[in-house]
Order: sequence, then structure tokens, then C-alpha cells
Amino acid sequence: MTTTEPDVWRPYEDEPVLTPAMAGGYSATPAGELARLRRYLEAVAADRACPLHTAVAFNAAYFGYERGGEGYGNGPFDLDAFPRLTLGDEVAVLPVGALVRIDTGSDPLYAEIVYKEGRHPALDEGDEIAGWVSGAPLGASGPERPEQMRRPVRRELLVPDLTAFGPALQLGQAKLRRFRARQKWLNKDGHVVVSARYGSPEEAGLDDTTAFALHLLAHQREALLSPLVPVSVAHLTGSSREEQLREALGGLLDTVDHVLRTSDNLRSWGHYALTRVRVAAGLRHDGPLGGDDLRALTGSLERGAAPATRRRHGLNGSRTVYTAIGPWLRGVDGAAPLLTCLEYAVSVCRANLAVADFVRGDTDNGLRAETDVRITFDDGFENGGVWRSHHPGSQGADGSDPLRPAGRGWRDAVCAPASHQTAALPPLGVPPEEEAEEGRRDIDALPVDIPLADDDLLGQPNYLRINDSELCWRLPLRLAHLMDGTLPLPPRAREALACLGVDAAPVRLELSHPGGELDAEEEVQEVLLKLGGDSGMLRGVQWPIDFFPGLCLYVQWPRGGTVFRLRTIELDDPVEVDGQLVAHRYDPGVLTREGAPGSGRYGDSATGLDTRHLVLRAVRRFGRLTPDGHALLDRAALPRGIYHTAPSPHQVSALAQAIDQLLAERYLYPATGSRGADGQPHHPAREGEPRIALVGYAPNTVVVPRSGSADRVPPRVRGVEHFVHGFLRRLPAGAVPQDTQRAAYREHCRHVGKADGWELPPGYTFVTAHLRRR
Repeated sequence: MTTTEPDVWRPYEDEPVLTPAMAGGYSATPAGELARLRRYLEAVAADRACPLHTAVAFNAAYFGYERGGEGYGNGPFDLDAFPRLTLGDEVAVLPVGALVRIDTGSDPLYAEIVYKEGRHPALDEGDEIAGWVSGAPLGASGPERPEQMRRPVRRELLVPDLTAFGPALQLGQAKLRRFRARQKWLNKDGHVVVSARYGSPEEAGLDDTTAFALHLLAHQREALLSPLVPVSVAHLTGSSREEQLREALGGLLDTVDHVLRTSDNLRSWGHYALTRVRVAAGLRHDGPLGGDDLRALTGSLERGAAPATRRRHGLNGSRTVYTAIGPWLRGVDGAAPLLTCLEYAVSVCRANLAVADFVRGDTDNGLRAETDVRITFDDGFENGGVWRSHHPGSQGADGSDPLRPAGRGWRDAVCAPASHQTAALPPLGVPPEEEAEEGRRDIDALPVDIPLADDDLLGQPNYLRINDSELCWRLPLRLAHLMDGTLPLPPRAREALACLGVDAAPVRLELSHPGGELDAEEEVQEVLLKLGGDSGMLRGVQWPIDFFPGLCLYVQWPRGGTVFRLRTIELDDPVEVDGQLVAHRYDPGVLTREGAPGSGRYGDSATGLDTRHLVLRAVRRFGRLTPDGHALLDRAALPRGIYHTAPSPHQVSALAQAIDQLLAERYLYPATGSRGADGQPHHPAREGEPRIALVGYAPNTVVVPRSGSADRVPPRVRGVEHFVHGFLRRLPAGAVPQDTQRAAYREHCRHVGKADGWELPPGYTFVTAHLRRR
């Protein structure tokens, strides 16, 4: 009888596959010994359902993993000494390769940890990842105060292989399904999420193989030195001294890692290896997470940062998007079965390999020249890995390896680059060519609207629900949407709608605006879905007259349908923001930026504004924005922010006088900041940096309790008059406003910052401000 199977090591029958030479690393190992180890590990990778991590491969070679389902059944283990796991508990950190016991209250589950990743609490299911989470150090809860970290605990997901110890220690599938359904010892995907406790931040930064070697010496020492293993590390080194054992383990892990990386039959992603046959089968698969979905993933990385359209006033600003692989995979229709148990680890590795192949083969060191987007790997641990997409990618290239985790998300958030804080104002000081022109500075400069550097960071969509039946998200209405009659679609909606196979299609938009007035033609609209190029949006939207920049829109799209449902949500009590009545949920940052003087649904320009309104507009548009709508601007940079050039002396004097008046009247407030080495202002002031004067804008927000029935109004306020701001009212069909109402509306618009006023929109009249008795 003959066989074509190559000589593959049989544990406990053949000579050990690990040799004394391997304790010195792969460079000291003869080629024949490396080839023999490689054949065995390739066979193990083909036999196991999980990716083969370097630590797991070491366990197989050291403790004698037997293919065909036996696993570590003959290993010399004390099962009761295994570290214990409980879903949701805080436990001492466990590396990949750890042998564990999952307590279930009855029959314990014995397993090998074959994969793990971070599950930062700041990233909820389905949300896009915040940039600062990518590369964040142990215990970081945000970039605001990076020097004050929490205690060294990190939320981690562990993927256990419950078949590693053979059939004798396995539970039946029915019982495992009950465990997953109850989510008491395993979560619904068959994984264990724990709070991993580290001894120090330095321990969290250890390489996977170093952490695994320390774990072996601390928790599996008896099995490691047992004479019943195929060959003991003490025998390989001829010593049982701690230092020599540690060095030998380092050499053995180095050899195993080298063998996995240099195999012609394996593909490696980090320390994980998959057979090429399995990777190729996944790419050929035409179902969920197959080749089409993985190509959609690589395309979404580019499209997420590429500008969708040209801005109305100037060029597109920079944009950086961080995409975590795990949440992206969970958003794919029908992918749930491929993200459970060991398959989750396989899907994550395969997806990362697909992106890596795209970066290697279709970019110039990560740069896509067609869209000027640079794609780089940023975090190798959090949520399956985080990829960074940045536009414009041609700027700031440092020549580094795009596939090496860089941690730019955290570093950029902590360093607070200018593009994430405030609009890029031109430097102060007069250019030499202007100084040479006598009389040039006596000519009045004209206001210029330069683009906002943080424009792409405003109004980012927030996914609320992603499942097989629907996609729901929230985004604030932007001024450009009002002016153009459009509604942009987030990346995941665009990708899902691509299944329609057309660039344009008519769809229905259904609006619900509780507490507001909607015409019948506004409640149900026939609009145009545009998917051409890298953008996606609804065109031809008729926005109701009381919709404003910053209004929060809640959008639902049933998958596969051609209906979009949009609704707003009323506030418990309306508020007045700088005299504007706001009765629905809104984004304070967008309202500050796009509700500035000179900005409205019929125009956005500084032309015609007086000096006071120019100052207010500049502070609100260019100031460093906070989540509650405050904006802080370097006072010295304000003239250039308005005029984009050196204004005349009398204009400078007028601006200084206007600022003093606005401060005195509390439309603005003074603050002290500092200027960093990058030339950008910081607040609060940082130690060691020169102090600078800032001017700030704070929204004047007043709560207006709702007036209901008489028994809802407290007796002491019945009959009290209250002030009602001017507002637009829809006219009956065929009615027209009077000239006095037109004039009142123009005067109202002048008061809020439009020099020549606006004309009433068709079909509306204006109700002037008045007192109303409750």
C-alpha cells in the first residue's frame, strides 16, 4: 500500500518536531528541521477550524496536537489548574494560546483561546469608531486628559476553541446552543467578553508571543516542564533556570512564527495564519462575506474619505475616517452565521487580508491617486483591526509601511491637529509684496468666505440600528442640504443600495414632523436617488419651511425597498437659541457654524453684513468648536478670518471696537488660551506655551416650557404675558401676504444679520413679534 501524503509528524509516536537548535531561533535551525515543522503546522492549519496563531501553533508542536479530532486529549494537563473565565467578569489578562476553563455552573468548558481583540466601551454595536479609540493606550477613556488613565483594565473579546481537547471533554451542540441563548457563560456568538486586568501599562504593550511566554511560565509551568510532553523545554536547553527557559521559549516561538510566515501554503495576517485554500474559497464564495462583500469593504475605505461633491464656497477640506473591521462585518446582510464561534476569527483575518492585498496591489504605498485618499492600518487589536482613510492623502506622506499599525487616531486626537479644531486661518502679518505697495493698506478689504477646515467633521451620521431588515441612522440637517434640496446617504446605505444596479432611481421620501406643519406634498415626496460615482444622496427634497441647519433627522430605510422614512423628535420643552425658537432635537455645533449671521436657506455670504455681524460670523465659523456649541477664536486672527488679507487701518479699528462692544453686551465672552508650537490656539491654556487672548461665542439658550391646557399651567402664572418671537406662517391656498408683512419680514432679516433682508418665501406670511397672554 502506498500513500502520497507527505511525512507529517505524529505526536507521541514520532521523534519530537521541536529540536534543541530551534531554541536558538530560526536562524540557528537547519533547513531540514524547519521543513519538517512546517509540514506539521500546515497540516494542523488545514485540520483546525480557526486561524493558527503563533502561540496556538507552539501549543500544537509542544503539547502534541493530534489531528482528526483528538486535539490535546493526550496532553499532560491538570485541568483544574486552568485559569477560570466567566462572561463579563474582571479577570487577569489571558493571551492567545492560553488554556482555560469556562465555569458554567455544571459541566465546565475546557478550551484554548485562539483569537482575541479589544472591545472598547466607547464603541457600541454598529457605531462608526471614534478616531481616538484607534491606538488608544490601556485605560484611556477619551483624548481630553490623556495623562490621567483609568486603572489598567481593558475590555476584551476572547474566542475559545471548545474542541481543542478532543471529544472526551466536549459538550453536545444542543447544550452549547442553550448556553449561547442564555448568554450567561458564553455570549450569543459563542465568545467570552471580559474585563482583562493588566499588571501595568507596559504589560499591555507586550508583543503577543512575549506575553504568551510569560503566561506559560506563570500558569502552565507544570505542564511545560512535564516529562510526558513530546519534548520538554528543559530537555531542549539542558537547564531549568528561569532565564534560560525564557530565552528558549523566545527562540522556539520565533522559529514557529518564521515557519508560518514563510510557508507557501499559508497566508499570514499578523500572528494569525490561514491556509491559502481557505482564503481563496472565501473569495470565490458568492454569499455573505464572499468576494463581492470584501471588494465592497475595500471600496468603502476609499469612498468614506473621498469628498462626495465640491463645496459651494471653495475646495473640499480634509477628512479622516476610521473603519473597524468587526463592526463593518456585522453590518453585512446575512453575515451573522459567519461571525459566530471560530468563524468570526476566520472572517476577520480574511477581511484584513483582502484590504492588505488591495493596499499592496492597487495603491502607491497606501495612496489612491485617483481620489487622493491614503489607506493605512492604524490599530491591530481593537475590534478586529482599524483602518484609517485620509483625504488629501498626498499631503503628509512619511514613507512608512501602510500595513504597520501606526496609532494615528489616538496621537492625532491628543495632539489636536488644527484641521480637527478650527478653520485654517491665514497667518497674521502683512505679506512683503503688500508692504511694498504704498497706499495699498488704505484700500478697504472685502469680506471673503473661505471654506471651513472642519466642514467634513460636522454632521457625521450616527448609525442607530443595522440588521437584516433595516438600516437606521441619525444626522443633523446641513445648510447645503437646505439650499440644494438634498439628503446625503451614509456609506453603509450607499453600499447596500448599490444592489439596485442603477445610478439613479425614483424613490419615496416620507416625512414625519410632530409639532410642526407639513403640507401634503411635503409629507410624501417623490425624490431622485443618485448613486453615481462615489457619492449617494436623495435629490429634489422639499424641506419644510421650519427646518433649520442642525435639526436632527432620524432616517429609516427598509433594506431592499425604495422608501425612506424621515422623522424629527420634539424636545420635552422648546428652547430659544439666540432668539430662534427650537422645538426639536438639534446639533448645537452645526447650529453654531451654519446659523451664523449671513447664513440662511436662501443664501450664505458675508456680503452686506455690518462690522458687528462680521465679527460674530467669524467667531462662529472659525472658532474652535465644542460639543455644546461654544466657539473660541484667537482674537489676533480675527481680521484675517474675515478678510483673508490685511484690512485697512480703519477697518482694524472698527473690528476692535465691535469686539469690545460685543464683549460688553455679552454677545461674546473673553477667554485666555495659549499658542502651541504648531501655531494653533489651545484652551484651556497649556503650561509652557505663550498666553493669547481669545474671544468666545456661547449660544444664548433659554428653556421655554410648553403651554398646554389650563390645568397644566400653574395657577401663579395664569394670565401672565409672555413674549413670542416673529415667525413664518403658511397661508391658505390662493392667499398672498400684505406689503406690511413683507416689510416686517425684511426688517426681521436685517435684525438677524442680512443687510438687505430676505423676501418672504412663496405661500407664507410673517407674524411679527408680540406678547401673548397665557
